[in-house]
Amino acid sequence: MRILISFKVPLDPEDISWWESLILERSIIVIPSQIINIVVDPDDNKFIEAAVEGKADCIVTQDKHLLKLKEFRKIKIITPDEFIKLLE
Repeated sequence: MRILISFKVPLDPEDISWWESLILERSIIVIPSQIINIVVDPDDNKFIEAAVEGKADCIVTQDKHLLKLKEFRKIKIITPDEFIKLLE
């Protein structure tokens, strides 16, 4: 399962370092080949573009503009709580 995670949570420097390491170890770097303009906030379109290019199964986010979409091209857009429930 490929997942694009986007979240805004204040973290301690130690936690940031841990997350950076984890993300770098497990990430797939993609360069979107298409421009997608579907989100109300244009800055959020990059997450959709990356998810499409990376063939993600879902986007995990707290962003209200992305969450309003619920799904795009079979990519589910869910909250962290919904993601945790999927893992259980």
